Amino acid sequence: MSGRMGLALAGATLVIAAVLLPGKAEAQFGLRGGPLGVARFAVGHMLGLSRLRHSRMAVRGSRYRSAALRSQDPRGAERGQPSNPYVLRAALTAQAALAGWQGGRRPQGWWRHPDGSYGWAGPVFWPFAHDDLTTAIIFGDATSLSLYGYGDIYAALFTPYAATELAAYTVPQGRRARKIPSAETLCEASDTGGLPVERIASAVQPNEPQRAALDELAAAWLAARDTISTACPAQAPTSASERLGLMRERLEAMIKATDAIEASLAKFVGLLNDDQKSRLNALANERRAALASRQPRDSKDSQKDAAKEASRDAQAAKACRPDYDPRYDEKAQRQYEQLVQQQWPAADIASTLHLDEIARARFEVLQDTTLRTMQTLSACPTEPAATPQARLAAVKARLATMLEAVGGVSDALDDFEFDLSDEQKAGFEAIGPKRGA
Repeated sequence: MSGRMGLALAGATLVIAAVLLPGKAEAQFGLRGGPLGVARFAVGHMLGLSRLRHSRMAVRGSRYRSAALRSQDPRGAERGQPSNPYVLRAALTAQAALAGWQGGRRPQGWWRHPDGSYGWAGPVFWPFAHDDLTTAIIFGDATSLSLYGYGDIYAALFTPYAATELAAYTVPQGRRARKIPSAETLCEASDTGGLPVERIASAVQPNEPQRAALDELAAAWLAARDTISTACPAQAPTSASERLGLMRERLEAMIKATDAIEASLAKFVGLLNDDQKSRLNALANERRAALASRQPRDSKDSQKDAAKEASRDAQAAKACRPDYDPRYDEKAQRQYEQLVQQQWPAADIASTLHLDEIARARFEVLQDTTLRTMQTLSACPTEPAATPQARLAAVKARLATMLEAVGGVSDALDDFEFDLSDEQKAGFEAIGPKRGA
């Protein structure tokens, strides 16, 4: 199993390595925040990997190419389903993301998340947006939400899809069953049942006024889903600028969705007594226990995997210490330099597009601005907030931070492309699919 584990994590290795930025890279790209600041991007991903150790092995792109994308409840255990929620989620997004992708020879796409899922599935950004909000706010599990960041912004700049591949996700449904799901189908994947009303009711045993407030909250939750659905792309984006625009629209819709449920959530929780509030808050602990029960036990491979995870957890903790300086982590420095060379071949881009000195400088600003999102979209491990209201505030803050980061990259891209000819812009768009070849 350890060998398979290596395959499952191969796509995540460079993303994790990138976060322990060495001093040389900090100077080259003008990254701010000091050693602790530039190291923290690793923590969120390492924490996510630690939580997802039970699901990685089942996530392999080739296995799920033929899986049918369907609306299901990724929470799995909460509705009595045997499926691990993260395995199911990764399976669905992998099938959808790879169905129209012909840019590489590997069974996994380079833009996937560390858990095997995909933040970009064709023209759709954040397919399970509504469910992620529910899981983070009610069940205190922001694992999937925390995996969105630099990699998704990079994939918006250098799309893995050619124009014809993206267009396949938005063509009208034909008579025959299509292998590539429509963008509308992908957006509907977020509709997985809304608020788990009966689960909450079973936990808190509401009286009549409380039940009425819970039903009101459920209605607000469905309205939030509809708000997110309005940000589903009707047409495939044709440029990096349009893809970043789709990211902004999706994030803005998610923030509006949290606004839509805030008052109803406060009203419902306000009607609960202390014991009921404790039982509501305990749903998060129950979820963690249910997921932990699915982890493989009592095998040599499991023991080896556990040892590897312990090593990664130790590295995450090390990166969060005040005295940690990534400039003296030689392994991290080598990995980071390798990532920059592979992902940001600035010299090749400049020569291919025939950029003058001004355009080169603007491209360096774009590169610098994008790399800084590693810092702004990361944080050291912390215990999740104890209450749904506090978790909602944390989710909204995270989304606002990501929206600001995407806006900054979008502005830098606009500056870079301002004086480019149509031919140069087309050349820049053509670079993206080649990154996965």
